[in-house]
Amino acid sequence: MKKVVVLGGGYAGVSAVLELSKREDIEILLVDKHSYHNLQPEIYDFIANKCDAADVTVDLITFCKGVGKNLSFACRRVVNIDFDKNEIYTEEKDTIMYDYLIIAVGSRTFFPQQISGLDRTNDLKKLHKALSFKQHFELEMFKKMDNEAKKCEELSIVVVGGGLSGVEIAAEMAYYADYFLKKGLFACEYMNIHLISDQKTILPGMDPYLIEVATERLKELNVDIISGKRMESADKEHIYLDDGSSIRYSFCIFAGGIEAANLTNRLNVEKNMKGQILCDEFARILNRDNAFAAGDCMEARDSEGNLQPATVQISIQSAKYAAINIINLIDGKPLRKYEVKNPGVVIALGGKFAVGMVGKSIKVSGFFAYVMKNLIFLKYRYPLIKISKKGYKELNAR
Repeated sequence: MKKVVVLGGGYAGVSAVLELSKREDIEILLVDKHSYHNLQPEIYDFIANKCDAADVTVDLITFCKGVGKNLSFACRRVVNIDFDKNEIYTEEKDTIMYDYLIIAVGSRTFFPQQISGLDRTNDLKKLHKALSFKQHFELEMFKKMDNEAKKCEELSIVVVGGGLSGVEIAAEMAYYADYFLKKGLFACEYMNIHLISDQKTILPGMDPYLIEVATERLKELNVDIISGKRMESADKEHIYLDDGSSIRYSFCIFAGGIEAANLTNRLNVEKNMKGQILCDEFARILNRDNAFAAGDCMEARDSEGNLQPATVQISIQSAKYAAINIINLIDGKPLRKYEVKNPGVVIALGGKFAVGMVGKSIKVSGFFAYVMKNLIFLKYRYPLIKISKKGYKELNAR
């Protein structure tokens, strides 16, 4: 029986093991440093109190148990890989052997070294940091409404980065802060939300329709959009921009792009400037016959060679190609060429409002787009929860 190891329990890793588990004659091991799958695109709903931590995570232990006997899980932090020996080394001093490998370790927020003071900002890609930010933010809101002297003090949130993540964070925070204060009829000033984009517009590179609707929605939510300016540094109280201006802040969230996870920097493989692994047309790592990559940690291109964005849809597609081609290698069949397609995008814009495009022509906005986004999320999450419930019952039946 061949052993396939999948590194990373995110969207790509979970999709890969589901595809591989269709074959009972393959031994599969899923490895992740956390014992949960973080549904990261929904983390902004968690911060805005639309849901709790259980709604944005899937337990990997019960999930793997529910998938089948040929899938197991190891909670380990991988530190390096010897591709010649087919060996994986962990921080816990374990050595994991494999016949085939899928690296799907995801990405992290990119913090440019030339910007000083970024250690004062918040990174919401990680669940524990999102939880810490949520608690700190709500505590400050409580202090503001419970102290007469503080009621008139400015509570300011600065979001750095006008891409998809930055726009969704700014919209949700603005909506939540306004809703919270109005619901309680608190006699204090509203929060100030500033969104900094170093491009001429927010959502650079996206369709003009998405940019227009998102911009108007942010303005309705009283978000201060600062475009064409770049963050240069930060101290305890101010964010300094490249035009010499500054913004006083209570919280700063940095969403200025992504790069591949730390592990890829240590690997002896070809990578791009973001640390993403370069693959051939079969999603196989260059010059590695039995190792593949999937998700945000790989450089994804379509059939015409166009670079694709790091989205959930692309991660899932790349993972399925990697898994299918490993099965084809085991069976001695020809490999399938890796062809990803971006089906569209839906952007949450605070409350029950969103904007999206399906393909290149169908445009949606408002409540309907919000419902569509939620249905897409439920379509992904529900089967995983169903599998996890099965695994939970099996574990507790002992």
